[in-house]
Amino acid sequence: MKTLLFSLCLILSSLGAVAVQGQTTPLESQSEKAAVFAMLEQFHAMAREAKFEAYFDLFAPESEFIGTDALETWDKAAFMAYAKPHFDKGRGWDYKAISRSITLSSNARLGWFSEILDSHYGLCRGSGVVEKIDGKWKLRQYVLSFTVPNSVSEQVLKIKLPAEALQKEKLK
Repeated sequence: MKTLLFSLCLILSSLGAVAVQGQTTPLESQSEKAAVFAMLEQFHAMAREAKFEAYFDLFAPESEFIGTDALETWDKAAFMAYAKPHFDKGRGWDYKAISRSITLSSNARLGWFSEILDSHYGLCRGSGVVEKIDGKWKLRQYVLSFTVPNSVSEQVLKIKLPAEALQKEKLK
């Protein structure tokens, strides 16, 4: 009997069917990554279509959106207040992912991602943290930033640094 039980455990372990200490199997992890990927695709689609409720339903209750300007850090309520007039006019924002990387915690309850986006600003980077809440992936934090090719960084800095000097005082 012990030999049979031992053999069964070996077979199940080798197939990756036994989760250890709350860790997900590789198959479960891929499924969860696909779910996060789909949620992020929906996130951008709902912004593009100016679907206010559906867009903000993808944010966790305690979440934040960090925009491209150093002064743009909003909790969910403040970001909703900012976005509402735009969405009410049918104007959201259009960012399309070109590439995306998703990493999940060992128990697949938290994750973080980075994506390169195509937009009217050119290339941007989106990054953030997601959490599985009541069986659904929600954004805890989203950070949008402009990318600056190294070949033009000196020219960009000549414009950027004087404007940021004023913002530094506001942030102190």
